[in-house]
Order: sequence, then structure tokens, then C-alpha cells
Amino acid sequence: MSRKQDAEKARYWQRTIREAARSGVSIREFCRVRKLKVSQFYCWQHRLKETGQQRTARKPGAHGGPPSFALVSQEPGATDAGIELVLGDGRRLRISRGVDEATLRAVLAVVERPGC
Repeated sequence: MSRKQDAEKARYWQRTIREAARSGVSIREFCRVRKLKVSQFYCWQHRLKETGQQRTARKPGAHGGPPSFALVSQEPGATDAGIELVLGDGRRLRISRGVDEATLRAVLAVVERPGC
């Protein structure tokens, strides 16, 4: 494969990964709808991070980018999660409705620790 083709593929996957991040759905669902292989998605995501081509907002000195929020579902009873928190390193934390603030703060303090 030529360098030009490699660059075109990288640009395609950069756009696709950004769209997935903005979609508000899981990667698995995003890939299912787009008829993409989940393994290929994660492979490109990893490749682009390694080469520094994937642009993500990062705080200086932080382990990842700022957390982002996505609505999990508006349908009553569709899921017990009230919100899904996407951490800077891509991990997802689903938080059920009615969780008290102290518990949420304790959980976030643990998952944002280095090495967690």
C-alpha cells in the first residue's frame, strides 16, 4: 500500500473515531450501524494514538483528556444508567439514576488515580 493510501486511511479513521466519540452510542453500536469491525476500529484508534495523529483534548499533566458526557437513553426503563461518563482515556463509567454525590465523588477519585 502506498503512503498516499495510508494517509487517506488514517484521515478516514480519524474522522470516524471523532464521529464515534460525538455519537453518544457505544463503539459496538456505532460500528454495527456503520458496518465496521469493532476490532478494526480499536486497532486504528490505538495506531493513531501511538503516532500522535488522533487529536484529543488533554489537560497539561493529566492522564487523559477531560471527561465527556453522553446521554445513554431517554426511554424510561431502557437502561438503569442515568448517564455514561467517558473518561479521558476512553474508559466508560455508567452511573445509575439517583446515585448520591458522595458516592460518585469517591468513585471518580478512585478511577482517576494514576495506574487505575
